[in-house]
Amino acid sequence: MTWRAVLAVGLLMVHSLTPASSLTRARSSCCTPTLPNRQTPPNELSYSLQHGNGALWTELWPEGTVLIPPDNVAPDGHLFMKWPWWRRALGQQVTVEGQRLDAPALPLAVEIPEGYGAYFQATTLIFPSEGCWEITAKSGDDSLTIMVLVQKEESASGAATPVSPSSSPCPSPSPAAPSPARTR
Repeated sequence: MTWRAVLAVGLLMVHSLTPASSLTRARSSCCTPTLPNRQTPPNELSYSLQHGNGALWTELWPEGTVLIPPDNVAPDGHLFMKWPWWRRALGQQVTVEGQRLDAPALPLAVEIPEGYGAYFQATTLIFPSEGCWEITAKSGDDSLTIMVLVQKEESASGAATPVSPSSSPCPSPSPAAPSPARTR
């Protein structure tokens, strides 16, 4: 038997002895945040943390980790952060939804106030807990999906201990290529 055959048999044996639930947990504990692709909304100044796909844009945090300051933690423990969005379609309503990927959690709550310009929309994202979150914004038939790691700051001074990509079993995050706007 060749060394490749021995390795394949060994991997099959380990896989068959490992409970499926622990494999699922190992996979779901990976969080590969979206990094900015520097796509700039029309008529806006270029900024290194911008991310978009030609139809929707937002701004992301360095290394994909959203650090929530103590003032943005509600008494019930929810974490909130103001979040900007831009859309190409004049006057189209922006909707946002999200789910936690690495553990069970309530869905993301969103506040979307009225009164903003034709292309820009401010929102407040309300995370029920820290963790890895997938967020999808939609405007008309267009959508943009990002992944972020949400963590509380350790103190009011901003000192935090974000999860380091090098200490994670997950692949390092890489800038996402702009994906075409999804149309139906």
